[in-house]
Amino acid sequence: MRKIFSSVMTLAIALAMAACGSNTNNGSRKAQELSGAGATFPLPFYNVVFEQFGQVNGDQVAYGGIGSGGGVRNLRDKIVDFAGSDAFLTDKEMAEMAPVVHVPTCMGAVVVAYNLDGVKELKLSGEIIADIFAGEIKMWNDERLATLNPDVKLPAESIIPVYRSDGSGTTFVFTDYLTKVSQMWASKYGAGKSVNFPSGQAAKGNPGVAGVIKQTKNTIGYVGSEYAFAQKIPYASVENQRGEFVLPSSATISAAAAGDIPADTRCSITNSDAAGAYPISTFTWMIIYKEQNYSDRTKEQAIATLDLLKYILSDEAQSITSEVHYAPLPAKAKELSITNLKSITYDGVAVLQ
Repeated sequence: MRKIFSSVMTLAIALAMAACGSNTNNGSRKAQELSGAGATFPLPFYNVVFEQFGQVNGDQVAYGGIGSGGGVRNLRDKIVDFAGSDAFLTDKEMAEMAPVVHVPTCMGAVVVAYNLDGVKELKLSGEIIADIFAGEIKMWNDERLATLNPDVKLPAESIIPVYRSDGSGTTFVFTDYLTKVSQMWASKYGAGKSVNFPSGQAAKGNPGVAGVIKQTKNTIGYVGSEYAFAQKIPYASVENQRGEFVLPSSATISAAAAGDIPADTRCSITNSDAAGAYPISTFTWMIIYKEQNYSDRTKEQAIATLDLLKYILSDEAQSITSEVHYAPLPAKAKELSITNLKSITYDGVAVLQ
């Protein structure tokens, strides 16, 4: 039995197997149990797509939403079939482990959610967001906020920033954006999965940040858009490079990916200069080893892992994205990913023939 890293994942496998009641995969191979861990950002999408994949293929997928940093650590320790991450691995990180392949699974938005009595709409610029999270704008009725929102009655209350306590791809995306729009942020804090925020309240995972904002007045935090929607928390329209104040939607997230995508799909699309683009948009990835024979994995497990990724890239799975407040991958990202999957091997032999 391969190592299962949490009781939650064990329960997920048991429930999925009970629901399916099948141990074959279209008669071609035995159904497999796959395990992954990582980003909470795409978890609502993954919950749906993994269930549908199980119904189609008979394979069962257990996924632990422990943050992108934890997922990458589990992959590095070779105890999972894949890691979920909103931050692509840096060259340094890739040099520290066996070769990997990044496969984008969908696109999404990091929203700036808030809890202010009577405030249903709020406009924010990148520099103002950076100054709030740096503790340089401390009050909701600060002159800069009031000037940007002349028709909004902002309270004379202290701002409480909320940020992630765990290593997080969502934090990377958010701080990557801030480094592009604020020289102050770039020089003092930079971008990373974990950043030393100078003030505020920490919470674990996207659900934790959303929960704190929902329950605490005068808070502001960054969170995956689906979590803000599910908790019915308002979020700001954010100024993009063209001076447009944009809310996240399938269309505005997709607009952010209008530029070139490199062959390995590792790219940042924050602060896009495209018209109508929501500026804190991102891909999210599943990361797998290029050589699939590790930790006593079988060739059937390797085939099942690629079957999962091919299913996620399919039109059927991508059509789910907008239903759960994400955006589908552009055609180029899917094309590059299929090419990259052809490089995956088991004992040095390509898995996809």
